[in-house]
Amino acid sequence: MAVAHSALPAIAFLSFASALSQPAAPGQPSARIDATALVRRAVQHRLEAEKEHHPVRYLVHRTDERHDTTKEIVETADGDVARLLAIDGKPLSAEANRAELERLDNLASHPELQQHRLRGEQKDAARVDRLLALLPDAFLYRYEGMAPCSTGQCYRLSFTPNPKFAPPSLEADILRGMAGEVWIDPAQERMARLEAHCIAEVYFGFGILGRLDKGGAAVLEDSDVGEQDRHDWELTSLKLNMTGKALMLKPLSFQVTEEASHFSPVPSGLSYKDAIQMLKQTAP
Repeated sequence: MAVAHSALPAIAFLSFASALSQPAAPGQPSARIDATALVRRAVQHRLEAEKEHHPVRYLVHRTDERHDTTKEIVETADGDVARLLAIDGKPLSAEANRAELERLDNLASHPELQQHRLRGEQKDAARVDRLLALLPDAFLYRYEGMAPCSTGQCYRLSFTPNPKFAPPSLEADILRGMAGEVWIDPAQERMARLEAHCIAEVYFGFGILGRLDKGGAAVLEDSDVGEQDRHDWELTSLKLNMTGKALMLKPLSFQVTEEASHFSPVPSGLSYKDAIQMLKQTAP
């Protein structure tokens, strides 16, 4: 999953899939759907898919309270590499484009900068995986029926906090104050959409001690961007509308929309310097 472009990486734990040994046919009564088992297998499928992920290049359009940018991203074993292409929907000026190319050249000349980025990506990915492993026990799930989704018809599950769940870490506290719905593709047993809401103030510790206010919301959509018979699910849409405080003093605001598109595969052995050369050949 290329969720490294998220404004709040730990929220990406919500990108998960489904599971049943024998998926029920649309229209079966909810008594036949073990929603918790569905999610438990979903987590396993998502984690297994990570190991077989094929690197891709794609565009990501991000808007927040201060910026509106479009970037091209190339995934490599050395970490993601990005090139800024547009601001406020307009291509970079000649001067800004030269500065961006110089930044890429500087990155190629200083591998330690890319190594620092890679360590950050790996740390975020490990945090997401830890949270994913807690999902089956952190919430109570209920099958709500079949509903339209990006892949056709999906299982729709609602979830609420499990009062018996004891977060094993400060960062896991974020799970206690969330509720919402998730749409599951029954054929591939992957998540197509998730809507989560902060139904109570929640505290977290993603490198800083903070709090998210009640009333915030996150909407995520995953899509199968693989080609032919090779499936590869990616986070293609993210919307965050959350407020809170860092260190209990500094206000936090996450008003972010991201849309990822134009996915295409790249060689698995691609180095970050190779990715830089690919990005430099992109038309402004």
